Amino acid sequence: MKRNILAIPPIGFLVAAAVQATWLFGTSAAAQSPSQARGVPIFEVDSTWPKLPPQWKVGDASSFAIDAQDNVWLLHRPRTLKPEDAARAAPPVMVFDAAGNFIKAWGGAGNGYDWPEREHGIHIDHKGFIWIGGNNCPTSGLAGLKPVADDAYLKFTPESAFVLQIGKSNQSKGDADTVNVHRAADAWVHAPTNELFVADGYGNHRVIVFDADTGAFKRMWGAFGKPPGGEDNCAIVTPKTFPDAEGPAHFNVAHAIRVANDGMVYLADRENRRVQMFTSDGKFVKQLIRTETTFARECRGLDPASRHSGTGPPHRDRFEGQHLSRPDHRRDAEAGIQGNVADPMTPKCRKQMSMILRGSRALVASVTSPGRGEVGSRLRRRNQNNYSNVRDSGVTEECRVR
Repeated sequence: MKRNILAIPPIGFLVAAAVQATWLFGTSAAAQSPSQARGVPIFEVDSTWPKLPPQWKVGDASSFAIDAQDNVWLLHRPRTLKPEDAARAAPPVMVFDAAGNFIKAWGGAGNGYDWPEREHGIHIDHKGFIWIGGNNCPTSGLAGLKPVADDAYLKFTPESAFVLQIGKSNQSKGDADTVNVHRAADAWVHAPTNELFVADGYGNHRVIVFDADTGAFKRMWGAFGKPPGGEDNCAIVTPKTFPDAEGPAHFNVAHAIRVANDGMVYLADRENRRVQMFTSDGKFVKQLIRTETTFARECRGLDPASRHSGTGPPHRDRFEGQHLSRPDHRRDAEAGIQGNVADPMTPKCRKQMSMILRGSRALVASVTSPGRGEVGSRLRRRNQNNYSNVRDSGVTEECRVR
């Protein structure tokens, strides 16, 4: 596959392409030699990828995962299709090879498990098992959805055989519940310990850990490694100000989670605009806060097709957490988009900012999560080379740092 999937529009697929883009740094482009002025990839829709079977249509794309064979697993929301297209809805799990050729599709309601009402996250673990969760809120009023809370996490074989369910729909007792999750956003299996780490963050406010084979509860924690807590809101409540330098005491949409090879846990606390780092037993280590940064969803220059339809933020934000096993990439990439645009931004500067923000987030995601096979390794090397050679190549003078 010559391009790597990086972001998630409702219908359609954003892929990486090595296209010339501008970058926001303080060094003047005029002072650079031609060899110094390098382009950085931006990301655009490739309408030829993937090759969807003609009898099916895809709803809002919620999440992607790449397996050990570099196949792309798409989790989408069939119930978001228009009523006239509902009969053509593809199964919620679709698999394509690296060239975009269709392999198989499965998923949906079945006997013995609670399929999520509103599909949200998909993860493929080191053994090849498929983990799926949802984030439906019973009072959201979204069309076509039953008024139940997605309080379970499911495990399947790649061939769709049901293996395990943790929790049960509509049964959460809140942050102290060790049996159910509550509208969990993301999950990650840490191979050395065979533990499932869940970002249980739309209804609850915690990291919760289960045995990946049995589903047995092992431990949990909230922000700063303290007991979890906070209000259970169907609507996303984004802080208007951040007066405390450390940030709020509880997670506000614990949205993405990764466990690094050394066992350190990285949790993207989305609405609080921070990433917190923990040991694998929940001891708080440190955090990265970016409250001064414009949210991707607030950049009006972004393609409207990439915006999320329904309650909550757009799923472009999912990629806030897709690179958390390499915090140096987050730090370095954000160095190119933090405080480097004139304030207040003119429309011209804002347009440049949105272009850079879009390319930056997707580039970082591509560097750290392009797959584990030969294609993934090649993409990783290419993007790391591009990333290390990023230079300012077109930001107008009035939008530079003074």
